[in-house]
Amino acid sequence: MSLPQRHIISILLENEPGALSRVVGLFAQRGYNIETLTVAPTEDETLSRLTMTTIGNDSKVEQITKQLNRLIEVVKLVNLTEGPHIERELMLIKVKAVGAQRAEIKRTADVFRGQVVDISSSVYTVQLTGTTDKLAAFIEAIGPSCVLETVRTGVSGISRGEKVLSL
Repeated sequence: MSLPQRHIISILLENEPGALSRVVGLFAQRGYNIETLTVAPTEDETLSRLTMTTIGNDSKVEQITKQLNRLIEVVKLVNLTEGPHIERELMLIKVKAVGAQRAEIKRTADVFRGQVVDISSSVYTVQLTGTTDKLAAFIEAIGPSCVLETVRTGVSGISRGEKVLSL
């Protein structure tokens, strides 16, 4: 039996009221957790692209993808972690920035290719994009005790190369 691991599932979904609720409900009914969830319209206004991450072994994720494919609103589905892919997440993070901390936080943001997008007398807001691991490494580098607030988008992902998720 395979060990639980993170899976990124990307779904083309009919852009209709209740469609997202049915997808999320399917996870809830089976006791599966959704780690992250992002949804946005696609170039086709009748479709939305839903990207979610979940933790599970291969058989559990195979079972959930089969059940998702049975939903009438699901047009197409791919488990991005089964092949080469690009994933990104956006994080806005407010951190304490006083005295010598200010320069250190700015340097650390630069190393991680982040941007300071708001400055006050004692707080910096940093914008950072990257993999989930990169964002966690940034928090660790600046010291979790400096963190006042974080906002994250959840994972967005796309297959590498010519492979596309479309009709």
